[in-house]
Amino acid sequence: MTPRTDPSPTPRAPLSRDRVLHAAIDLADAGGIESLTMRKLGRALGVEAMSLYNHVASKDDLLAGIVEVVLGEIELPPAAESWQAAIRTCAVSAHDALRRHAWACGLVMSPPGIGPARFRYMDWILGQLRAAGFSPELTYHAYHALDSHILGFTLWEAGHSIDTEDLADFAATFLRELPVDEYPYFVEHVKEHVAGSHDGVGGFEFGLELILDGLERARGIA
Repeated sequence: MTPRTDPSPTPRAPLSRDRVLHAAIDLADAGGIESLTMRKLGRALGVEAMSLYNHVASKDDLLAGIVEVVLGEIELPPAAESWQAAIRTCAVSAHDALRRHAWACGLVMSPPGIGPARFRYMDWILGQLRAAGFSPELTYHAYHALDSHILGFTLWEAGHSIDTEDLADFAATFLRELPVDEYPYFVEHVKEHVAGSHDGVGGFEFGLELILDGLERARGIA
């Protein structure tokens, strides 16, 4: 009887910069950016940490690379029915990408985030505004209003993330201990927050529409 031999092991995919970056993103998504070390990344890829430096020059290069990947997930629509529709699509896509990778918000606002993907994103928004007739000065303010809403709201969400059931339990305990008569409007606000449903209008989209409407009025005045 011919002895049974073990099947050949599945060959491991060769290491590449793209594979390193996506593995780094997986680690950061799972445990936050502070969990991302070269040693942990090497273990996740089944290699020694030193092997990574054949594909990323340094930890800073790694951080810049993963920000590029995340920003590359943002949709920059080639055409839309209006400047508002185009920017709305981009802003919602940016919010979705940063919610998937909440750790990226801080990096986007620091040197690792200043690269080609960030330039493309900024230039696209600025170009949409200028093509719509915004002056250079109004474009400057409009861009910062949009960017601060996208990044700020996403950071706010990350800081207030809590399971719906846990939130309801916390709010019930909190309201029992709060002098309701002294803070009636705050109590009403907490109850609305727990309810979490406002005719399908999400908080991010609500704020975005206010900004877009305000910019359209400003464009008419300028």
